Amino acid sequence: MADVNRGNRPLSPHLQVYKLPVAAVTSILTRVTGHALVAGILLIVWWLLGAVSGPRAFATADWVVRSWLGFLILTASAWALWYHALAGIRHLFYDAGIGLEIDESRKSSWAIIIGSGVMTLISLILFFIG
Repeated sequence: MADVNRGNRPLSPHLQVYKLPVAAVTSILTRVTGHALVAGILLIVWWLLGAVSGPRAFATADWVVRSWLGFLILTASAWALWYHALAGIRHLFYDAGIGLEIDESRKSSWAIIIGSGVMTLISLILFFIG
């Protein structure tokens, strides 16, 4: 086995060569957004803990939440929440055996991507109006 010439065999396609289907990308993003939601949750919990800890602790936490970094984290968390929720709804349909065809899966993947962006924009508009 040690003298077998392995240099002439074709290599398996790697991610640099093989383009993942959009359904696979959305499945991976569902897991990533689930974990990414922790950043927003930690920021909100810190802000709430600051509120009950005293004026100085709250002022510090509130300053971070209202900063551009806090806004960016909360906006990304809002998108992650919408994305994860829409992907969860799609998964309920998958569990019922609906939408498992390749074309339907591709359409629902794009619906999740576009829908999460639209819902995040609506959330931001409602935040700034209210």
